[in-house]
Amino acid sequence: MNQNNQNNAAVSVENLEKKFGSFTAVNKINFSVKQGEVFGFLGPNGAGKSTTIRMLCGIIAPTSGSGHVGGFDIIRQQHKIKENIGYMSQKFSLYNDLTVEENINFYSGIYKIPKLEKRDRFKAVIRAAGLEGMEKNLTVTLPGGWKQRLALGCALLHKPRIIFLDEPTSGVDPITRVNFWGIIKRLSDEGVTVFVTTHYMDEAENCNRMVLIYHGTIIAMGTPGEMKTSCMKNEVLEIILPDSQNWLERIGKLDGVKEAALFGSNIHAVVYESAKAIPAIKEFLQKENLAGSGVNKIMPSLEDVFVSSIEEYDRTELKKN
Repeated sequence: MNQNNQNNAAVSVENLEKKFGSFTAVNKINFSVKQGEVFGFLGPNGAGKSTTIRMLCGIIAPTSGSGHVGGFDIIRQQHKIKENIGYMSQKFSLYNDLTVEENINFYSGIYKIPKLEKRDRFKAVIRAAGLEGMEKNLTVTLPGGWKQRLALGCALLHKPRIIFLDEPTSGVDPITRVNFWGIIKRLSDEGVTVFVTTHYMDEAENCNRMVLIYHGTIIAMGTPGEMKTSCMKNEVLEIILPDSQNWLERIGKLDGVKEAALFGSNIHAVVYESAKAIPAIKEFLQKENLAGSGVNKIMPSLEDVFVSSIEEYDRTELKKN
């Protein structure tokens, strides 16, 4: 990654590594994020997502490698990064024993908001979070979704051009998740770079680009469309049948089926070649006399890519060892 790319990117890392003793949490990863982009950082729990964000936000130093956020070096200019980014953690980061108003005022002080601008910024947070009339309420009394919107508003008080959101919709209801992503899209439209981690694959569809990290290693990267095509080496079949969970294991053992997983009430089967696998699956369904069953080739979902990429990585690493 050359210096020109670093200067043009909102976020860039090169061979970024973090070790805790003999454990490698982040393993020499490389990526860059464009200005104004919604960039998804995906992976299961323990994959290295939060550790990477903490390095990018200047909270912890990397073991090796380099990175820049907003043009600032993540090793030598950590204080400048903290002044120029917004950060919202996966756990509610405000003070429950303070009122809504007191939390906003506290973070206004932390971010050194100019006195003449404080009132306008305060009103903007209240309006964005939908908390009009609740300014004097203790934060602990707010429903989870409102707390998250308040936390996001406080992270945006100083108008950062880059914001890091670590599992921002974890534990909130589906409607709140949709509304939250509406806010994220508006931020991107205004030129704010949004770096977001999530384990909800339907949410990841909203990202412009994304990476999939697993055991500290990036194993896939691209737009949602690229992830479903270039990153998915095999084909995906949707199998519709009653009581799909009861048939999952047997479907997974059929000729030409690489792996099978439940997807809602149906089964998604990753196959080596659909032209051979479909007849084998149809024969099985007919033999078992499963009324109303069927099989169709479909475009893989991000969840299919997620599961298939991880299982492929595990198989590859197992062979190495």
